[in-house]
Amino acid sequence: MYRYDEFDHTFVSARVEQFRDQVQRRLSGELAEDAFKPLRLMNGVYLQLHAYMLRVAIPYGTLSSRQMRMLAHIARKYDRGYGHFTTRQNIQYNWPRLSDTPDILQELASVEMHALQTSGNCIRNVTADHFAGAAADEVADPRPYAEILRQWSSVHPEFSFLPRKFKIAVTGAERDRAAIQVHDIGLHLKKDENGRLGFVVYVGGGQGRTPMIAKKIRDFLPEEDLLSYTTAIMRVYNLHGRRDNKYKARIKILVHETGAEELARQVEAEFANLKDTELKLPDSDIQAIAAYFAPATLPNRPEGWGNLARWKKADPEFARWVHQNVQPHKHPDYGMVTISLKPIGGIPGDASDEQMDIVAEIAEEYAFDEIRVSHEQNLILPHVALADLEPVYRALVAAGLATANAGLITDIIACPGLDYCALANARSIPVAQEISNRFGSAERQAEIGELKIKISGCINACGHHHVGHIGLLGVEKKGEELYQITLGGSGDEHTSIGEIIGRGFEPEKVTDAVESIVDTYLGLRRDKSETFLEAYRRVGPQPFKDALYGGGAQAAA
Repeated sequence: MYRYDEFDHTFVSARVEQFRDQVQRRLSGELAEDAFKPLRLMNGVYLQLHAYMLRVAIPYGTLSSRQMRMLAHIARKYDRGYGHFTTRQNIQYNWPRLSDTPDILQELASVEMHALQTSGNCIRNVTADHFAGAAADEVADPRPYAEILRQWSSVHPEFSFLPRKFKIAVTGAERDRAAIQVHDIGLHLKKDENGRLGFVVYVGGGQGRTPMIAKKIRDFLPEEDLLSYTTAIMRVYNLHGRRDNKYKARIKILVHETGAEELARQVEAEFANLKDTELKLPDSDIQAIAAYFAPATLPNRPEGWGNLARWKKADPEFARWVHQNVQPHKHPDYGMVTISLKPIGGIPGDASDEQMDIVAEIAEEYAFDEIRVSHEQNLILPHVALADLEPVYRALVAAGLATANAGLITDIIACPGLDYCALANARSIPVAQEISNRFGSAERQAEIGELKIKISGCINACGHHHVGHIGLLGVEKKGEELYQITLGGSGDEHTSIGEIIGRGFEPEKVTDAVESIVDTYLGLRRDKSETFLEAYRRVGPQPFKDALYGGGAQAAA
């Protein structure tokens, strides 16, 4: 993973001291909140319902054990003993005191971490496939390119005050695990017919108030043109993006109003002026960054196959965990382990300080000191020998982190909702907990199979409900919480926006509604191999509407 150089250390330390002065002036009354707000947001500090919240950047979701231990330390010393991992591969602390935030940032800087550009109308944390560098279906590791984009975009003088926030995702695999088509810019790393590396470029995806799937504007962009082409996109957006209406300020609205073909024409015209400038990436620079991400030397461990077979036979719970939470690695003697942060009845994405410390210990001993955060709010150990899976599992069991539900109905994405967020209309956490408890039986989850539920407490869609197989959106109606259901969404290489199924449900009825949807699916699927999403796409919404509302008229009300 990337290591700070002298410039990085100096720059981040200077920003910490600058923010320390700003906080002191705010606490003394010299700075009013209106003046302080843009300053704190540029350093990842929000004001939520009950307290300040600090969002810490985890670039492309990659952490070392040392960094994870620091996150645990901050949770223990400055918060209430836990952190919340987010759909942007970041971590949030919900209860820091404003006076402590400069000290927190200083401690983060000591392990090469920061909170820059985790808020504000700038380029946010660049995200990537959480299996990057390990997945068998990968063309190339996308993280070096995410790091190049991070360095280029950090406090970029031209793009620090955009019309609205801006999000970029990169994947290097056939299977899209980074949801690139619901980002402002999505980059799919591939090779052309001559074996050259480059990108398919998507622009204008996003969720929120107006969900849209990104449009492809380039079939192949050579890797050396990454920064010049991205700059061209940003300049077109910065010039023409709506600044008169924050609800229409995202680039997806510009793409929609301008048209993808015309926007692509404008981008190409700007790119023509930039492609042979200093923005062109020399191969030496690409290789220098890529060297930081050179894969760990994984010794052959063929004994793992026999050991694994014996362990699975002796322990059905271990076998279930391996089946659900361990994916094949490009090295046959290894696996990619998902550590679920979705215990049955728990709060999705939360991890205690003790759990973070234990994950750091496991990664250090068994996983080549590498941890990932997924946009699905779980943690990943990308390189674990099959021969080490049993001791890893035992350590996770002891920490309460061995829930075998990755990709199943209880692996729920949920935003903090009205329990914390000042923007929310409804709670997300209690709904997720109730659904998790209702479907908590391992046997029932296995019977249902792959099913992604995603919950947002407001239209901003931080819980990615638009791309949930079952999406739940909390809304407010006549002073009461209500949950609107969407079906058929997906954030993979076959991206789709979920369809609103009908009128919303009260909090006490929404879990029953989800159960009705699931039972309808089980009754109409062709066989156990047909997933919920496949069945929905085959039969459409009507059977589910009938099950929920007993007829079309009531559903449309």
